[in-house]
Order: sequence, then C-alpha cells, then structure tokens
Amino acid sequence: MNNTLALTPTLREKLNQICANYPVQRAALLPALHLIQETYGFITLEAEREVAEYFSIPLADVREVMTFYTLFHSKPAGACHIQICRTLSCDLRGAQKLISHLQEKLGIQSGETSADQKFSLSVVECLGACEIAPMAKVGKEFIGPLTIEKLDEMVESCSQ
Repeated sequence: MNNTLALTPTLREKLNQICANYPVQRAALLPALHLIQETYGFITLEAEREVAEYFSIPLADVREVMTFYTLFHSKPAGACHIQICRTLSCDLRGAQKLISHLQEKLGIQSGETSADQKFSLSVVECLGACEIAPMAKVGKEFIGPLTIEKLDEMVESCSQ
C-alpha cells in the first residue's frame, strides 16, 4: 500500500455497497476497516486518513476504533498471529505463565513479529471466551483451555 490509495475505485464501490445497508453511513466504519484489512492484511495510517475522509469524520475517530479493537492491525502480522487473553478469567487460570513461555519460545515480546515473519504475538484484553480460559486466538480460531503443551503443538503446527 505504499504511496497508493487504500480506497481504490474497486474498494470504493464495495464500500458504497456496504454503506447502502446502513441508515447512517458512519455505522459502516467497522465493515470498511474490515474490507481494507482483508484486502491488504493491515491498515496503514494513510488508509485511516482515507477512511476518515470517506466518512467525513475526524481521523481521531478512526484511530479510536483502530486502537480499541484488537482485530485491526496497523502493521503486517506474521503468518501465525497469536493473541493471548490476559483479562481476569484467563489471568487467574495462568495466562501470564503461558505468555512468558511463548515470548521465550518465539523470541519476541507482545506486539512484535518474528524475524522470519512466521509469528506475531499480541497480549490482548478479553477475547470473549472466558469459558475456555486461559485462551488464545490464532488466526480466526479460538483455542482453549490452553496449556504449555497445546501452545507448543500450535507453534509446531504453524512452523510447518
């Protein structure tokens, strides 16, 4: 997306179709960001600016959504993006121990991507699956209750 428009004519047409389903255009902000991320894999600051302009809203409003929801990424993620929940249910059931194990195993901290671009690690607030605490989201899959053994299997699976 370097020096090119995020909202190409094709994406603008898709976004216009999405917005037609909402009585208030701004309500389509989340689907718009999903569309950009599905297209490019992440959402640049320039893309955020274009979205703000498209919806005639302040850039800060788009930025708030980007930073609130853990599903939006402002930089490319590794092929295997691991998000581990750290909120109360998961924390009480050992999430911190699991996070430490993964950081050591992958050689990265939360918010980083491995040098080989295979793994990204994010420690996030509630993923909404407290019943399987401690839990993680890998790609679109929710995994839990987590154990060190399950994490190791997951890393091995993603490494292949």
